[in-house]
Amino acid sequence: MDILPEPPEELKQLSAELANRIHEKIARVGPIPFSQYMEMALYEPGLGYYSAGLQKFGAGGDFVTAPQLGNVFARCLANQVAQIGAMLPAYEIVEAGAGSGMLAADLLKALQDRQPPARYRILERSAHLRQVQKETLQEQVPGWLDRISWLDGPPAESWQGVFLANEVLDALTVERFCLESDGPRLMQVRSGHGGFEWCKAPCPEPMRTQIGTLLGGLDARPGAGYCSEINTRLPDWLETVTASLQQGLALFIDYGYTRRDYYLPHRSDGTLVCHYRQRVHNDPFAWPGLTDISASVDFTALAEAADRCGLELCGYTTQAMFLLGCGLDKILAEYDELTEKERIRINNQVRMLTLPGEMGERFQVMALSRGLDEGSARELSGFSITDLCHRL
Repeated sequence: MDILPEPPEELKQLSAELANRIHEKIARVGPIPFSQYMEMALYEPGLGYYSAGLQKFGAGGDFVTAPQLGNVFARCLANQVAQIGAMLPAYEIVEAGAGSGMLAADLLKALQDRQPPARYRILERSAHLRQVQKETLQEQVPGWLDRISWLDGPPAESWQGVFLANEVLDALTVERFCLESDGPRLMQVRSGHGGFEWCKAPCPEPMRTQIGTLLGGLDARPGAGYCSEINTRLPDWLETVTASLQQGLALFIDYGYTRRDYYLPHRSDGTLVCHYRQRVHNDPFAWPGLTDISASVDFTALAEAADRCGLELCGYTTQAMFLLGCGLDKILAEYDELTEKERIRINNQVRMLTLPGEMGERFQVMALSRGLDEGSARELSGFSITDLCHRL
């Protein structure tokens, strides 16, 4: 807390109101699993990080996502979307958690004159972000507004096309666990002096079994004192959002690891990370409601969940290799006529997207298909240079 800048008074009050609501819940039911704390901190109506009207993206927010850097990311992604669109008689895009709406806007611009979708639907639970997205799309692609709509839940009817989730999985709530000599303990949150604090509880048997299974398959099993996360909601979430996808591709872009890298012994405090005013820290109890909380994605778990949902794993690679496979070099060649200032801006954008120390390797891309011709599904452009499925 000492290194984080204090928010203005009105935001302090917002955070205090949310904290009081969480304290009241703890007073009623006792210590709560971290997943419940994270759910309230991020999504409590009117108060949670994604529910309150706070600026989250870009230089004036708490973090920068790939679409905020410029349109290079979306133009590359459009090539992969167009390839799927060409396989179908007609297709649509369903985007989960569309952020500021810039990815949707830039995608539609890039697809306008080649393989445009019949419609674009956005699955967004935050009323505030819906409004931000509508304003962005009204400004950027006004001609598309009659084909853009917002969903409260996944499509109920069968559809075909592309399900897109860019930096969505990391915001799903996770459970925290800590290993002791006799097995894992569930990390819970209780009220403490001046705020919240961790405490341990017996691990529910299904979760205990799940942790034992995933750690048992590792080359080096972590020892006592090791803490990390597990996303127990992932299989049900994936089933829910893709159940009505009759034919097409589900594309996930996020920061994460394969399981063997996620649970390396030296990663002894897990991957939980918080963002606040362009600062990265590891205290999820600091300024609840004003701080983003996320955890890296276990892409092995995503592949396992896909298998249970009847989805076919057809590609897994780093973001850098995905963008190169989607024609990044050709897209950059189209910027030859830029001024020196504009060229520097594009080069900086590409470095952020592709360098290993930036987003290039920290971010991974996974493609899951349903109902596509097997040969076509195995020839996706984004995975044509490097496919890392064997590492899962």
